[in-house]
Amino acid sequence: MPTIKSTYNPSYFLKNTHFNTIFRTFFAQESVNYTRERMNLSDGDFLDLDFIRNNSETLLIALHGLEGSSNSPYIKAISKHFDLQGIDICAVNFRGCSGEDNKFLYAYHSGKTEDLHEVIQYINAKHDYKNILIVGYSLGGNVTLKYLGEQKFDIPMNVKSAIAISVPCDLASSSTVLAQKHNKLYMKQFLRTLKKKILLKSQKFPDSFIDIERIKAAKNFKDYDDAYTAPAHGFKDVEDYWAKNSSKQFLNTISIPTLILSAADDTFLSNECYPTKIVEENQHILLEVPKYGGHVGFNSKVIGKNGFWLEKRVLDFSTSIINN
Repeated sequence: MPTIKSTYNPSYFLKNTHFNTIFRTFFAQESVNYTRERMNLSDGDFLDLDFIRNNSETLLIALHGLEGSSNSPYIKAISKHFDLQGIDICAVNFRGCSGEDNKFLYAYHSGKTEDLHEVIQYINAKHDYKNILIVGYSLGGNVTLKYLGEQKFDIPMNVKSAIAISVPCDLASSSTVLAQKHNKLYMKQFLRTLKKKILLKSQKFPDSFIDIERIKAAKNFKDYDDAYTAPAHGFKDVEDYWAKNSSKQFLNTISIPTLILSAADDTFLSNECYPTKIVEENQHILLEVPKYGGHVGFNSKVIGKNGFWLEKRVLDFSTSIINN
C-alpha cells in the first residue's frame, strides 16, 4: 500500500527531534502495575514477561528497543493506555534486560525472532486470546517485522496485526548514521550499558572469546557488534549479522495488517530505513512518515494530559483491524 498521510502535528518545542526523543524519559513517566512471569525457553534460558490482565479477549505484546525493558517510558505509556481500554498487555523483557543477566554467553539481538515466537506459543498454551497484537519499538520493531516476514515460522491465526515504530530496518546504514557526531550522546549511553553487561559476561565465562580491551575500546555499533554480537550469536562478522537480520528484506512476505511508523526527522534512521517502494508492493503494510516525531517520540504536547498521540495511534490502528 502507499505511504499514508499522518495526523501527527506536535506543539512547537516537540518539533525539535532531540527534545521529542528524550521528552518522555524526563518529563512524562507513567505508572503501571505489572505481574511478572518467568518463561523458560527451549534452549534452557529464560525471559521475564510483565503482564497486565483485564480478562480481555485481546492481548498486546510490547517489544522494547535496544537496552530497554518493560520499564522503558514508551512501554509503560502503551501499557497504561491499553490497560485503560481494558486490553491485556504482555511487556516482554529481552534476554538480560529484566534486571537479571540471562544464563548464556549470548543474549538478544536485532533479529532474534525465535524468542518472540516462543513467547506467542507460551501465551497461546496458557490463554485463549481471540486477538494478539504486536507493537515493537526500534530494535523491537525490527524483530517484529522480521518475525512476520520469515517463512520458517507458522504464525498463529490469532496474531491479527502489528505496528513497528522507529524501525532501523536496514541495520548497516542505520548503524552508520548512529555513529555520526549528532548522535554522539545516544551512542555513548547505548555503549555504556552494553559494555557493562558484556564485561559481566566475561567474568561469568572467563574462557570465552570475549576480548575485554576490545569491548572497552568500542566507539560505535560496528566495533561492538563485531567484537561481541556477531560471534556470540553465530555470525561470521558484523556485516554478516547486519545483512541477515535487517527486517527490510522480509517485508515483501508479511501477510497480516502491519503499520510501520517512523518520523522523517528520526536521527537514528538512514534513508534506507524508509521502505517506500517495498510497501507499495505489499497490500498488507502501511507506511506512515510524519515530518516530526524524533526516535520513539511522537509526543504531541509538552503540558497537559492529551499529549500521547503515539499511544492513540497504536490503539486506533489495532482496534480498526480487530473490529473490521
